Amino acid sequence: VVRYLTHQGANPIVIACNTASGAALQHVRKEFPDHEFVGLVPAVKPAAESTQTGRIGVLATPGTFRGKLYLHVKNEFAADVVVYQDTVPGLVEQIESGQIHSNRTREILEKALLPMLAKDIDRVVLGCTHYPFAQDVIQEIIGPDVKIVEPGAAVARRVQFLIGEAQPEVDPTHIFSSTGDTAILKTALHNLLFWEDTEVK
Repeated sequence: VVRYLTHQGANPIVIACNTASGAALQHVRKEFPDHEFVGLVPAVKPAAESTQTGRIGVLATPGTFRGKLYLHVKNEFAADVVVYQDTVPGLVEQIESGQIHSNRTREILEKALLPMLAKDIDRVVLGCTHYPFAQDVIQEIIGPDVKIVEPGAAVARRVQFLIGEAQPEVDPTHIFSSTGDTAILKTALHNLLFWEDTEVK
């Protein structure tokens, strides 16, 4: 995938997935030393640094929790706080299908979050790039006193820094390619970004 993107002239390249970043970020940096890569890791560090109760919750996929990158960040920056984890099974599928505000999605999130709230967490880390699409529902469940922490804005700032002073295109071109079923990606683009008639290769 990276080789394909480099041939298209992409630089920097964002690995916009916590699981993929944990599995491949260091490897691709070594394999493609002339390119800049921005990876994702659940924002455990800012959550651990800002918690007032010393207890935080992390929502992520099983692959992310098993990855060395997450474990390294957790051990280095959250050693002095209690971290509660949940893989929220079924949430990604609900989000991709556009069922964000359904009763089923709320049930999935409540099953993960209510036990954490009972343990007095005051930060919830969104450790999957799908989950911010359900941020409104999550905030409704956890209430105003518990803060959501996710790295999207930090990643955007890092990309802007790497791009530098280059002027953005007035009407940029968006090209979508998929290694899987293109119909699934088209549906997700429609449901999540409201993009109609998007070409996916």
